[in-house]
Amino acid sequence: MQSVPESGTTPSPSWTQRVFGRWWRSQSPSRQDRFATLGPLVSVLLFLAAIVAAFWTLRNEEIERATDAVRRDTEVAQQQIRSRLSEDQELMVRLTRDIVTHDVDTDSFFTQTAAFAPARPELTQVIWLNADRTPRATFLGSIFRGAASLRNSAEDPSLPHQGANTASEAAFTAARNTHVPQFSKPFIDVDGTAVFQVQIPLISHTAFVGTLVAEYSIEALLRHAVPEEVTKRRAIEVLDEHEELLASTITSMPGRPSAVPSIAFEAPLAPASNGLILRGLGYRTSIGLIANSLFWMVLALSGLTVWMLLGTWRHVRRRAQIQQALVHETNFRRAMENSMLTGMRAMDMEGRITYVNPAFCAMTGFSDNELVGKLPPFPHWPHDRIEENARLLQQELQGRSPAGGIEVKIMRKDGSIFDARMYVSPLIDAKGVQTGWMTSVTNITEAKRVRDQLSASHERFTTVLEGLDAAVSVLSVQQGQLLFANRSYRLWFGSDAHIHAVLAGGIDANMPPPDLDTEDGVDGYSGLPANELTEAGTSPREVFVETLDKWFDVRARYLQWTDGRLAQMLIATDITARLRAEQLAQQQADRAHFTSRLIAVGEMASSVAHELNQPLTAISNYCSGMVSRVRNESIGQEDLIAALQKTAKQAERAGHIIHRIRNFVKRREPQRQVAQAREMVEDAVELASIELRRRNVGIQVYVAQRLPPLLVDPILIEQVLLNLLKNAAEAIDGAQLPLLRRHIELRVVPRYTPDEGGVIEFSVNDKGPGLKDDVLNRLYEAFFSTKVEGMGIGLSLCRSIIESHRGRIRAQNLYNGSTVVGCSFSFTLPVETTQRVDSANALSTFEAAAEPDANGNE
Repeated sequence: MQSVPESGTTPSPSWTQRVFGRWWRSQSPSRQDRFATLGPLVSVLLFLAAIVAAFWTLRNEEIERATDAVRRDTEVAQQQIRSRLSEDQELMVRLTRDIVTHDVDTDSFFTQTAAFAPARPELTQVIWLNADRTPRATFLGSIFRGAASLRNSAEDPSLPHQGANTASEAAFTAARNTHVPQFSKPFIDVDGTAVFQVQIPLISHTAFVGTLVAEYSIEALLRHAVPEEVTKRRAIEVLDEHEELLASTITSMPGRPSAVPSIAFEAPLAPASNGLILRGLGYRTSIGLIANSLFWMVLALSGLTVWMLLGTWRHVRRRAQIQQALVHETNFRRAMENSMLTGMRAMDMEGRITYVNPAFCAMTGFSDNELVGKLPPFPHWPHDRIEENARLLQQELQGRSPAGGIEVKIMRKDGSIFDARMYVSPLIDAKGVQTGWMTSVTNITEAKRVRDQLSASHERFTTVLEGLDAAVSVLSVQQGQLLFANRSYRLWFGSDAHIHAVLAGGIDANMPPPDLDTEDGVDGYSGLPANELTEAGTSPREVFVETLDKWFDVRARYLQWTDGRLAQMLIATDITARLRAEQLAQQQADRAHFTSRLIAVGEMASSVAHELNQPLTAISNYCSGMVSRVRNESIGQEDLIAALQKTAKQAERAGHIIHRIRNFVKRREPQRQVAQAREMVEDAVELASIELRRRNVGIQVYVAQRLPPLLVDPILIEQVLLNLLKNAAEAIDGAQLPLLRRHIELRVVPRYTPDEGGVIEFSVNDKGPGLKDDVLNRLYEAFFSTKVEGMGIGLSLCRSIIESHRGRIRAQNLYNGSTVVGCSFSFTLPVETTQRVDSANALSTFEAAAEPDANGNE
């Protein structure tokens, strides 16, 4: 038996109560308030969730019951249609037996068919077909008499036709092949009615003799076979295998969309198995969860309760936040006052100090007790400025202080004075009434010193820019405004900003400046990042100003102006004198080139005379001989023609020598053109051969095959080759070398190096005594020569010619061990045509050029 507690005793708390009580007491008061507010809110939400779950469960049960009812009615309709078709099939099978046993002819066929057809209105026609698909007898249903003229014709879709892709032909073929009854696919007959057929084969002694075709109207079958109580409850439809509607127990209103059923159940139209689907449709009659007024009433009441609980909770929370904000605001204002570097001083309407912050006390050296409650004159006023400060104070109390502040002198407690700026603003209370004035004080001693230094620096900078001989200008990119121009710019161009754009961008000076205020005035730099432009520089360019007849070296870059605008700084230096000096130096160099060629021809004058003397002597001898033989009449016509031909050949030889020398020494402007290395070598060797034959020096020339063309001045390159060949011949002849060493080798080959790229190398190698080391170091100096009668300009001109073509020239001794056996002068010319090739293509070109040709030469 259970013990009953005595009356008057308090039951001890359970374990859960003790745990909950301990946890509740461990929470802070604010958390207890929060839990006390959230408890009812959670209870209401749980209640609302339970109501929604109950409604949802009832609705699902209702849907399941409706679905079961639709399924049952659809299965009933399916069974009725199956039973009706099975009975018809049995009747037709018995009729086929009688036909096969010849108990039934055409008349009796009509009699037996007419006996059972009226009881089956869905039967549109019964056809007796022979094995060749020709109808032997056709019985039409009593209600299907339309289009009688098309029946049993070639256009009748109910009859099979050999090779046709029709439902009747497919069923006929299947019945003939399988010897069992076949249901056809649904199709539209001549009356426009959706029908299907049952074709029963006629087998006589295992031989196929035809079929008995029973054609059913799908709509009539649905209307008469489905029970009336089923069609009253719901709609029954018949669909084909493509879900196209063939028949239905309900008819939709024309022009109006049919209501979408909420429940549907499908079943095959057995025993046809021909793709027909029987579908039953159901509609919900009860309102849903969303349309239930009771549900919305419960939801509204729950929402109202939740809203009231949330409002209460927000109100309590807002009060707690306001209290906490007040505490934070007080602490923040106190911390801000203590950390500010700007001094704050508050006065009432009579000028009495009512408040000073710690920064003001630290700035002046006085404590707040020494300042608060004081009337003017204040302790921090300098003794010699009391009247001035009193006047400023009256101006401040009257509200006439300037918005930009007042610059004053303030005295510290130790007597030192500093510069300060004061800003005055009215002090307004919470009711909008002015109760005094608030003054902020800033120490500007250091700022004033920096400002004075900046002013002095700016003055020095301006003085330097004004003293420059170059024109310096700064132009705003967006506005096209000239921001700065020094004295030289103003002296040369005035204050026209358009000249800046002409110098910087190559704009025609005769064109009017663009108007950025119009629609056509477009800023070409708008939208570009300013930092990218300021970091990028521009290449120097030379500009000619026709009005001044001066050339300027222009350098420009973008910078950020003092107000943040994107600006362009331009420095234009007058280089007219330098360019004229360079032009004069170029003219002198051209004259030196021409003089060098004249000197070379002058040095070869005796050789040229000897070379010309041979053809001229031959011409004189030929003419004298012909004159003598003509006088003696001892010359025939053929001998005379041969002598004249030899004379003309010698004259051509002399003219060719003179023409070659004349072209070489002809004064002309240097001009570069596309030239072949082989042609330049042949012309130079032909000129040098005169001197080489005179000095009894042989020459061996090797030019690589398939060399790329060069963009050079051919005459200048021939001058360099002639000079090198002549120097080599003079070195060999001067050293009195034996015959085996009296020859020169001229080689022209392609080279490819990483530093120079693709080049053509010309090298002149001799077997002379070589050059001393000190001579090699000074070889290209002007007026330095190792010859007694040399002028020292030959190799210097050669070097200037080669370097003007962006090539290199070098000299070195040839050694056999430690013995000097000759000297080699070589120079390179870059491969450059009107269209350059890249390094890879250049390398492949030089490799191909270095390959031996068909004759075995490189």
